[in-house]
Amino acid sequence: MEMKPLGRTGIMVSELCLGTMTFGTQTSEAEAHRQMDVALAGGINFVDAAEMYPVNPISAETVGRTEEILGNWNAANRSRRGDYVLATKHSGEGFVHARGGAPISKETIPEAIEGSLRRLQTDCIDLYQFHWPNRGSYMFRQNWDFVPTGHNRDEVVAEMQESLMALQAQVDKGNIRAFGLSNESAWGTAQWLRASDEAGGPRVASIQNEYSLLCRLFDTDLAELCVLEDVGLLAFSPLAAGFLTGKYQGHVVPDGSRMSLVPDMGGRKSDRVFDAVTAYLEIAERHGLDPVHMSLAWCCSRPFMASTIFGATTVAQLEHILASKDLRLSQDVMADISAAHRAFPMPY
Repeated sequence: MEMKPLGRTGIMVSELCLGTMTFGTQTSEAEAHRQMDVALAGGINFVDAAEMYPVNPISAETVGRTEEILGNWNAANRSRRGDYVLATKHSGEGFVHARGGAPISKETIPEAIEGSLRRLQTDCIDLYQFHWPNRGSYMFRQNWDFVPTGHNRDEVVAEMQESLMALQAQVDKGNIRAFGLSNESAWGTAQWLRASDEAGGPRVASIQNEYSLLCRLFDTDLAELCVLEDVGLLAFSPLAAGFLTGKYQGHVVPDGSRMSLVPDMGGRKSDRVFDAVTAYLEIAERHGLDPVHMSLAWCCSRPFMASTIFGATTVAQLEHILASKDLRLSQDVMADISAAHRAFPMPY
């Protein structure tokens, strides 16, 4: 599997990343541990988690369970911890099940990292990410209406500088190696980069935002910024929460699927989505491609991509995804995808 740089950190990550947000709800601990074994054997060296996981659904009772499941695998496989890059996230402002919804700050960063280290049963988190900015985010369909948060620019920048100093202290302790963002904007990413240049602290290595054939908000300002500043995208939901597999076409809702648990699919479900999916399924069929493999290979081909994060509820799904790891799309396929994007530019 192709390896790509994680920003300017010197860390190399596989172009596919195992996402773990179902570990502890849809995916049992035994199945999750099997996924770790299969993923590493298949060439994946990158695993992404978060302190708030699992999801579908999120509940106070399950928060941290995904990290605990990964921690149990780490404890049983001590000699293999160095075989993969481990990423997790600070939940941040508004998530009531962690620190009462307190924002990301110099006070909460050490507590959050220590909690993740304990649950993960590891000495170091390779990539530590802020799950969403304190000032709010455009992600998850909040892009339709811009509402200024009222934050003062100077105060926001000062908070960034303080957080970077707190992160640097954790780097110095050996608790984390690198720093990344998630659900961020171009302005926010630029300010983090400026803050580290001016005040010190770890430089942003990556940004984890939603990205797929159906969700291409990243393709303009953020794409340019990330290519020119060596900040790699870690794309989540590259299969558009399962829409691009085709399993929901005809308004079918398979038992145990995300749509069976979250009917509106986090605001993604609409008639426009099904029409767009039809277009991409037709491209895959016309070129003799599996739609899952085509969707992932397209994401991996993007010039700003560091790694594409996928989730697999079962080992069988994981093995199917791994079959795409060496696929490269032809120019004819890419041209058809571009045409479909112009016809269905923003389906959700």
